[in-house]
Amino acid sequence: MPRRVEFFFDYLSPYSYLADTQLSGLAARTGGEIVYRPALLHGVLTGSGNTPPPTVPARARHMPADLARWVARYGVDFAFNPAFPMSTVNALRAALAAQAAGGFAALHRALFRAVWVERKNVSDAAVLGDVIAKAGLDSDALLAEAASEPTKARLKANVDEALARGAFGLPSFFVGDELFFGNDRLGFVEAALSSAR
Repeated sequence: MPRRVEFFFDYLSPYSYLADTQLSGLAARTGGEIVYRPALLHGVLTGSGNTPPPTVPARARHMPADLARWVARYGVDFAFNPAFPMSTVNALRAALAAQAAGGFAALHRALFRAVWVERKNVSDAAVLGDVIAKAGLDSDALLAEAASEPTKARLKANVDEALARGAFGLPSFFVGDELFFGNDRLGFVEAALSSAR
């Protein structure tokens, strides 16, 4: 069985963005495959009974400093989005549509960069369409597919599956049946992936 890690993420999550910047290196070091699983953070939090970090005052105050530490450690571009928390449901559906139609990798990079580097509000349909087009995809066709009932069902199924497997937030990683939560668990993810058979 090939080594693989399933990456459940939401473009809304800055920690999903940070983790994503490290996954290509992790895959190269381990020879593992990254399986990208778009999922709605709000659905995972609500379904698990968890509380969004910004609604906890102490966590909200701590978050900027924590993000700055990780950005410095990884040496990546980052700018906190003033539209946070925005709705990313259509961006996630567009990503799922791109997985089915082709062009996911380019769109995935573009969406994370749009939200967490360029500070764009992808809940705005025109902004999202522009991001899709600049990623080299047909925005009208992709957004039409994103709005289809099968694509909506796929997003819900990803959330339901994450919850059924024990997820309570994003990013969540699975190596086999083993769950790892959070950007700060990537070392454990790498060790599990390296030892997977």
